[in-house]
This record gives sequence, C-alpha cells and structure tokens, in this order.
Amino acid sequence: MRAVTVGIFTFMALQSAYASNDASWNQLFAKVNGTCIGKSGISSPEASAPVVFDDTTGKIGLLLRGAPGKGKPQINVLCLYDKKTGKASVSEFRWLGR
Repeated sequence: MRAVTVGIFTFMALQSAYASNDASWNQLFAKVNGTCIGKSGISSPEASAPVVFDDTTGKIGLLLRGAPGKGKPQINVLCLYDKKTGKASVSEFRWLGR
C-alpha cells in the first residue's frame, strides 16, 4: 500500500512539474513576443514560432513581418531576445534574391 501511495505522489509531482515547465515556456514566449513587437515598430505583425538557441547563447529569435505604419511597405524583421537581460535587438532583413 505504501508503494502505491509513493507512486501516486511521485506521478502527481511529475505532472505538476511538467505543467509548470510548460506554463513557464509560454510565459517566456509571450514576453519575447511583446518585447520584440514593441521594439519592431510594426503595429500588427505576423510572427514566427520562437527559435530557442542553446543555453550558451541565451537567445531566442523571432521573425516578424508587417508594415511599420499605414501606407508604408511591408518589412521583415529579425529580433534576438536575451533571456538573461530581457532586452531585444531588432534588425530589418531581406531575403536573398528579393
């Protein structure tokens, strides 16, 4: 009986940790989106899924596409978000051949 009880508590703890981890990633990605969109100057951009680099770089990349203002041409922006500082760097890019 004791083994069953320990097993149940272990299972519940693992489920809890997984949910917490998933929620933490979602919270981080929401922060990345908000920071990058604000820094880009694009009011309603399309955004890629976050690109998470390894821990040695500590960065998350995000591609954004949209117009920086009414009547202005659409631009492509690369945003690199630093997980340690919470700051983002934004730079416009062009696809090769376009």
